[in-house]
Amino acid sequence: MVIGTIARLDNVTQYFGGQLIFEKLAWEINHDARIGLVGPNGAGKSSLLKLLARVEEPQRGNVFIARGVRVGYLPQEPQFDWTRTVLEEARDASPTLAALEREMERLTAQMGDPAVYNDARKLQRVLDQHARVVAEFEEKGGLNFDNRVRATLRGLGFADADFHLPMSALSGGQKKLVGLAKLLIEQPELLLLDEPDNHLDLNGKAFLEQLIADYPGAVVIVSHDRYLLDLVAEEIVELEDGKLTRYVGNYSEYAFEKKQRLLKQQQQYEIQQREIARLEFSIRRLMGWNAGQNEKFVRRARSMQKRLEKMQMIDKPRLQRKTIGVTLASSQRGSNKVLEIRGLTKSFDGNVVLRNLNLMVWHRERVGLIGPNGAGKSVLLRCVLGLEKFERGEIIVGPSTTMAYYAQEHQTLDENATLADELHRAKPMTNRELYGLLGRFLFTPDDARKKIRELSGGEKARVQIAKLMLRGANFLLLDEPTNNLDIPSSEVFEAALEEYDGTVLVVSHDRYFLDNVVNRLVELNDGALTEYLGNYTYYLEERVRRARGMPPDDE
Repeated sequence: MVIGTIARLDNVTQYFGGQLIFEKLAWEINHDARIGLVGPNGAGKSSLLKLLARVEEPQRGNVFIARGVRVGYLPQEPQFDWTRTVLEEARDASPTLAALEREMERLTAQMGDPAVYNDARKLQRVLDQHARVVAEFEEKGGLNFDNRVRATLRGLGFADADFHLPMSALSGGQKKLVGLAKLLIEQPELLLLDEPDNHLDLNGKAFLEQLIADYPGAVVIVSHDRYLLDLVAEEIVELEDGKLTRYVGNYSEYAFEKKQRLLKQQQQYEIQQREIARLEFSIRRLMGWNAGQNEKFVRRARSMQKRLEKMQMIDKPRLQRKTIGVTLASSQRGSNKVLEIRGLTKSFDGNVVLRNLNLMVWHRERVGLIGPNGAGKSVLLRCVLGLEKFERGEIIVGPSTTMAYYAQEHQTLDENATLADELHRAKPMTNRELYGLLGRFLFTPDDARKKIRELSGGEKARVQIAKLMLRGANFLLLDEPTNNLDIPSSEVFEAALEEYDGTVLVVSHDRYFLDNVVNRLVELNDGALTEYLGNYTYYLEERVRRARGMPPDDE
């Protein structure tokens, strides 16, 4: 095991398409580090991980990896052999063990060949080879390898029936989980994870958090999940404006410490600016119309000028960074009883997804809908919206209720439309109003002509939020709205929802968001709903109470 520094950046500079991403970066990663790498979208976090993984080389500077250190890297979009099954791809996490396993299977098949088992010398030769391969397989930890592969896949949400599915049949989220499983199985000394939690449900995130906490090597994780970073990170490294800044502690400690540093820097900057102004004024006065006839004044002016030149200048801090500008308001109040669901049942191919559900949502409530992946949360929203038919029950929407929908996979957007056309469809507006709106959501006037399909996931998320704002609906149905948002944008959106005068029903696995936004949680599992009258932290506490047989605190 390598002790001490296992990876180091030395004076690293990187460009993307001629644009400088970061310059002269220095960074050391220790053997047992738990690092959350944060920063705004586009700051270069993924580029930094690619350099450490040796997927890319720096334009200037050096990346050092200690001898004997294996680096495991999970990109945002991992690549696989699509013809393999889930289990085959996961087993390939250790190519050495996979090759030894194939060799054992080949030799075992030879033992059953009549040409071998009827020839004592040939059979003995195959038996000896098989024994050597088995010994090497055991030495490299192969005996429990298959169990470890299966246990890891199960922990990340795969059922045993999924193990034999071809990789090509998986969703984008499931493919990423297989990539994560391979790294966790291989256990390299340095683990680099680029948004590994994006498609995980709450159980999957809990599993990931425990794995990172127990991991025997170093972990660097890029994530927008503030709750996860609070639990697993022991230090936060921020990449912003092309510079790295290290903070000891988890995300909440970083957020507090950064604010304190900025306020202190602002104070020091203002003091220094006053001192500079005072010196410059004194220099001008001493070097005025009478200075040439008084050498004493000239010497004092030159001394002050030297003090100015030697002064270590303090940068003006950016206390307010540019982020999305969201204001959510309903055009009319709407009904007091916003939504009533009675005895709702919905099946797919004979499998009951929603079973006799009952739910009431009142005006100005913030209801969070949680549950494992595949439980039917998105299906329930689509039933309410009238986009899915159901077998039994009824859904009653208040007579003055107007709904707006944020779709997890951005299905509300026309991929072939331009950004301008998409926003015009939500609400007619003048070009001046359009460009003002684009600016509020961090788009340029040139972006107006881009097709929706050309936008990144984060950009599509901003378009959907802009459409919510334009619609003026009094009931928002949101399906994973923070998935593609960076942390500053998530915080702005949370603040807008807090001020919103309508009602919210939101599906989310973002626990920080659920703590800050919702006042009631509804858990959907095995087709049934369970209610908790509080935010996510209350939900966790209440689950413990109920598991211990104590009466619900709701009563």
